[in-house]
Amino acid sequence: MIVSLPWPDKRLSPNARQHWAAVAKVKKLAREDARLLTRGAIAKHGVATFEGEDRIPVRITFYPPDRRRRDDDNMVGSFKAYRDGIADALGVDDRRFRPHYFFEDAEKPGRIDVEIGA
Repeated sequence: MIVSLPWPDKRLSPNARQHWAAVAKVKKLAREDARLLTRGAIAKHGVATFEGEDRIPVRITFYPPDRRRRDDDNMVGSFKAYRDGIADALGVDDRRFRPHYFFEDAEKPGRIDVEIGA
Protein backbone atom coordinates (compact mmCIF):
# COMPACT_ATOMS: atom_id res chain seq x y z
CA MET A 1 0.00 0.00 0.00
CA ILE A 2 1.30 3.45 -0.91
CA VAL A 3 0.31 6.65 0.86
CA SER A 4 1.20 9.94 -0.89
CA LEU A 5 1.67 12.84 1.48
CA PRO A 6 2.13 16.52 0.62
CA TRP A 7 5.56 18.07 1.08
CA PRO A 8 5.92 18.97 4.80
CA ASP A 9 5.46 22.52 6.01
CA LYS A 10 8.82 24.28 6.28
CA ARG A 11 8.13 24.91 9.98
CA LEU A 12 8.54 21.16 10.58
CA SER A 13 12.20 21.29 9.59
CA PRO A 14 14.60 20.72 12.49
CA ASN A 15 16.40 23.87 11.31
CA ALA A 16 13.31 26.07 11.59
CA ARG A 17 13.44 28.45 14.52
CA GLN A 18 9.82 28.84 15.57
CA HIS A 19 8.00 29.29 18.84
CA TRP A 20 7.11 25.88 20.30
CA ALA A 21 3.38 26.62 20.33
CA ALA A 22 3.34 27.49 16.61
CA VAL A 23 5.29 24.32 15.79
CA ALA A 24 2.96 22.20 17.94
CA LYS A 25 -0.05 23.30 15.88
CA VAL A 26 1.70 22.48 12.60
CA LYS A 27 2.82 19.08 13.93
CA LYS A 28 -0.69 18.24 15.08
CA LEU A 29 -2.13 19.15 11.67
CA ALA A 30 0.53 17.13 9.80
CA ARG A 31 -0.03 14.10 12.04
CA GLU A 32 -3.79 14.29 11.47
CA ASP A 33 -3.32 14.69 7.69
CA ALA A 34 -1.13 11.59 7.56
CA ARG A 35 -3.60 9.63 9.68
CA LEU A 36 -6.52 10.54 7.43
CA LEU A 37 -4.62 9.90 4.18
CA THR A 38 -3.45 6.53 5.49
CA ARG A 39 -6.99 5.61 6.56
CA GLY A 40 -8.16 6.52 3.06
CA ALA A 41 -5.51 4.31 1.48
CA ILE A 42 -6.48 1.45 3.80
CA ALA A 43 -10.14 1.82 2.83
CA LYS A 44 -9.27 1.90 -0.88
CA HIS A 45 -6.60 -0.80 -1.07
CA GLY A 46 -6.81 -2.69 2.20
CA VAL A 47 -3.74 -3.54 4.22
CA ALA A 48 -2.46 -6.57 6.08
CA THR A 49 -2.86 -6.46 9.83
CA PHE A 50 0.28 -5.76 11.80
CA GLU A 51 -0.35 -7.78 14.93
CA GLY A 52 2.48 -8.91 17.15
CA GLU A 53 5.82 -7.21 17.48
CA ASP A 54 7.38 -7.93 14.08
CA ARG A 55 9.12 -5.08 12.30
CA ILE A 56 7.17 -3.40 9.51
CA PRO A 57 9.15 -2.53 6.38
CA VAL A 58 8.43 1.00 5.19
CA ARG A 59 9.88 2.65 2.07
CA ILE A 60 9.84 6.46 2.23
CA THR A 61 10.61 8.35 -0.98
CA PHE A 62 11.06 12.13 -0.91
CA TYR A 63 10.28 14.24 -3.99
CA PRO A 64 11.20 17.85 -3.10
CA PRO A 65 9.11 20.63 -4.66
CA ASP A 66 12.15 22.39 -6.16
CA ARG A 67 15.86 21.97 -6.84
CA ARG A 68 17.09 23.71 -3.68
CA ARG A 69 19.69 21.69 -1.84
CA ARG A 70 18.32 19.94 1.22
CA ASP A 71 19.99 17.80 3.84
CA ASP A 72 18.60 14.29 3.93
CA ASP A 73 18.55 14.28 7.74
CA ASN A 74 16.37 17.42 7.76
CA MET A 75 13.93 15.82 5.31
CA VAL A 76 13.68 12.80 7.59
CA GLY A 77 13.19 15.08 10.62
CA SER A 78 10.42 16.98 8.82
CA PHE A 79 8.70 13.64 8.18
CA LYS A 80 8.36 12.74 11.92
CA ALA A 81 4.81 14.04 12.42
CA TYR A 82 3.68 12.19 9.27
CA ARG A 83 5.30 9.00 10.56
CA ASP A 84 3.37 9.29 13.83
CA GLY A 85 0.10 9.81 11.94
CA ILE A 86 0.70 6.73 9.80
CA ALA A 87 1.38 4.68 12.94
CA ASP A 88 -1.84 6.04 14.49
CA ALA A 89 -3.85 4.93 11.44
CA LEU A 90 -2.30 1.46 11.50
CA GLY A 91 -2.73 1.14 15.27
CA VAL A 92 0.95 0.38 15.85
CA ASP A 93 3.91 1.98 17.64
CA ASP A 94 6.18 3.61 15.07
CA ARG A 95 9.22 1.99 16.69
CA ARG A 96 8.15 -1.13 14.79
CA PHE A 97 8.81 0.57 11.45
CA ARG A 98 11.94 -0.50 9.61
CA PRO A 99 12.32 2.56 7.37
CA HIS A 100 14.30 2.81 4.16
CA TYR A 101 14.70 6.36 2.90
CA PHE A 102 15.12 7.38 -0.73
CA PHE A 103 15.71 10.88 -2.10
CA GLU A 104 14.62 11.59 -5.66
CA ASP A 105 14.79 14.58 -7.98
CA ALA A 106 12.41 17.49 -7.57
CA GLU A 107 8.80 17.16 -8.74
CA LYS A 108 6.24 19.91 -8.34
CA PRO A 109 4.39 20.32 -6.02
CA GLY A 110 6.58 17.99 -3.94
CA ARG A 111 5.45 14.92 -2.03
CA ILE A 112 6.50 12.01 0.11
CA ASP A 113 5.44 8.52 -0.98
CA VAL A 114 5.27 5.96 1.82
CA GLU A 115 5.05 2.30 0.87
CA ILE A 116 4.00 0.21 3.85
CA GLY A 117 4.95 -3.46 3.91
CA ALA A 118 7.44 -2.84 1.10
